[in-house]
Amino acid sequence: MASSEAERKVEKEVVADKEEEDNAAAAAEDEDTGAQVAPIVRLEEVAVTTGEENEEAILDLKSKLYRFDKDGNQWKERGAGTVKFLKHKETGKVRLVMRQSKTLKICANHLVVAGMTVQEHAGNEKSCVWHATDFADGELKDELFCIRFGSIENCKLFMETFQEVAESQGKKEESEGTGAAAELLEKLSVEEKKDEKKAEEDVTAATTKDAKEPEKAESKKEE
Repeated sequence: MASSEAERKVEKEVVADKEEEDNAAAAAEDEDTGAQVAPIVRLEEVAVTTGEENEEAILDLKSKLYRFDKDGNQWKERGAGTVKFLKHKETGKVRLVMRQSKTLKICANHLVVAGMTVQEHAGNEKSCVWHATDFADGELKDELFCIRFGSIENCKLFMETFQEVAESQGKKEESEGTGAAAELLEKLSVEEKKDEKKAEEDVTAATTKDAKEPEKAESKKEE
């Protein structure tokens, strides 16, 4: 009997505990937590301008760039990324541009012009050096650059392209200079012809005037 009563007592306690848990769970479900669910925001694509929209890439290679620090008398790394030769679609001018791979910060930015040369870096067939007037930092600076590639083939390809561009720019300048000179000569020729025509007109006018003067004099004598 005592055992049976004890069991019933335990069962009642278990039932009571379960009811308590169920009530607590229901209350939790009904309770307003005040949490707000933010709506999904759709981001629109925004066109990013790089300044290269009117240019086409002649060459595009991964590399690491260095500049020579005159004060410290040592090479300093400018960044690792992609070096490009970009040709302007209208002017035909070509510039060398290199950006860091992660930040896209400009490491080098200069025109490749006639007379520029590039040569292999002593003791390293994967590297080459050249002088340039660079604008990467927002102001023109005379820099000595060294660039290193992952293979000898890429280094040779870079050097060949560099020299081809410099030579083509030289020919372009010569052609433009010849055209400008021809235009100037043509202009001078036209001006000379105008001067000659004016001189002829002046001579004709003077001759006519001289011819009329005696006639006037004779006419006065007769009167």
